[in-house]
Amino acid sequence: QVQLVESGGGLVQAGGSLRLSCAASGQTFSRYGMGWFRQAPGKERELVAVISRSGASTYYVDSVKGRFTISRDNAKNTVYLQMNGLKPEDTAVYYCAASESSFVTSKILYDYWGQGTQVTVSS
Repeated sequence: QVQLVESGGGLVQAGGSLRLSCAASGQTFSRYGMGWFRQAPGKERELVAVISRSGASTYYVDSVKGRFTISRDNAKNTVYLQMNGLKPEDTAVYYCAASESSFVTSKILYDYWGQGTQVTVSS
């Protein structure tokens, strides 16, 4: 089992940047594929980005490509989401999640979830 704690959310103006972090504890972090998801009010939780166990492979949904970067540091048991060029439509609670599969995009295949961190982008 792995425990996940997100941090780094906040209020930012449109065009600004934030860096989210997700610290993992428990089982060996490098065993897990990692993903970032987000959920806006009244909407379903959606995938933002995925990174493989080694970090060699990444995936982004179209709406964040070229603006967000997912990365991980297995020595620090941490996964990051660098968010640049933020837009009001990026406003949501952001969650990190761990999957025992290396590289999956479906949220039902994620086994562990953090508590979320709020990102608010003002126009």
